[in-house]
Amino acid sequence: MRLPPLNAIRAFEAVCRHGSILKAAEELGVVRGAVRQQISTLEDHLGRKLFVRDGRRLVPTEKARAFAEAAGAALTILKRAADEFEEAGRERIRLGVPSAFAIWWLMPRAADMQASLGSVEVDIVPMSVAEPLSQHPDFDGVIMGGEYRSSVGIIETRFMQDEFGPVATPPLAARLAGDVAALAKSNILVSRSAPKLWAEWFAESGAPPVAFTHSREFADLLLALGAARAGLGVALAPKASIEDDLARGVLVAPYGFIRRPAGYSLCCRTLDAKRPGLVALRNWLLRSGTA
Repeated sequence: MRLPPLNAIRAFEAVCRHGSILKAAEELGVVRGAVRQQISTLEDHLGRKLFVRDGRRLVPTEKARAFAEAAGAALTILKRAADEFEEAGRERIRLGVPSAFAIWWLMPRAADMQASLGSVEVDIVPMSVAEPLSQHPDFDGVIMGGEYRSSVGIIETRFMQDEFGPVATPPLAARLAGDVAALAKSNILVSRSAPKLWAEWFAESGAPPVAFTHSREFADLLLALGAARAGLGVALAPKASIEDDLARGVLVAPYGFIRRPAGYSLCCRTLDAKRPGLVALRNWLLRSGTA
């Protein structure tokens, strides 16, 4: 069988990752009709339907899912080869990092990181919602927190442990007086990017769960922490993301911090594990973290 058109494969692989023609079109910078046409072209070429609909989401068939995994790996290899050809030996790492961690932990150490990596360029891409590397074929690696689950073809290196706990401005923290039950009457700041974080804190701290009467949701942890700094309520924060705030007394942890079951990990593809730039980045993270 002759090879399918490359544009059809790109559109198909994007739809498989997103489960949506609209989101695939946005990623590829084309209209939805163009993506539909490419999917139709590929289905005609292969002689079978590639998707079934599950509510609003398009789900690939079993054979299509296997083809999508192979296509994703092939596109990644092609992109990397093109980048290496264009940059004539200069290595660049595109690294996805949770927004709060990027701003409050990684960026203050960026100069030291660059000095350690030499000519290797690291393009730091903040992620409002931490997503696994398998969903980002354009990334060379991602940093994931405790929410990470291992997947086939991905190597993870835990470089730092972390703790988390409720934080607030000193006046608000004083009202809590070390009594977890006082959270019931507080304004609780919740991040939609980590909706289970409060439940995990109650479970892991051993504190009796509290029914919140006042809560406010934010799109990501970065905004929730900004609201906490402004005195709008109590946020649940990873300690690594607020080290500077704690040192300056901007935020206080009235109940202290507890160790998270998993800390932070650098995740990269198995086929990239020995790339000099990623090896250097991994070594720097291991030195800079507390793993």
